[in-house]
Amino acid sequence: MPAVVAQLERNASVCAIGAPVWHELNYGCQLLPRGTRRAALEAYLRDVVHPLFPILVYDEVAAAWHGIERARLERAGNAAPYVDGQIAAIAHVAGLTLVTRNVKDFSRFKGLEVVDWSKRR
Repeated sequence: MPAVVAQLERNASVCAIGAPVWHELNYGCQLLPRGTRRAALEAYLRDVVHPLFPILVYDEVAAAWHGIERARLERAGNAAPYVDGQIAAIAHVAGLTLVTRNVKDFSRFKGLEVVDWSKRR
């Protein structure tokens, strides 16, 4: 993952995460058995991720865009998971590029720039 770390270092001042991503990080952490690994991840989320990355909300503007895109995708037979739509909507309305390893699934959203930092450039 050195490519991702390098990109984070270069772009840290313009990075943010959506509230659904924050949920997924915490949810995944809580599913782990109690122990050293879980405690380390909880501390990392609390002490590093939370203070460094603004958490963007899923608001009414994002919800409206998401509703339009969700209907468009369903009509085209290409429905997306609800949470992916929330994440895409937050990035779109904030005018941000969505960074993910899952480019294929997020590329279906219209007007959303998607990149994978794990790919060498």
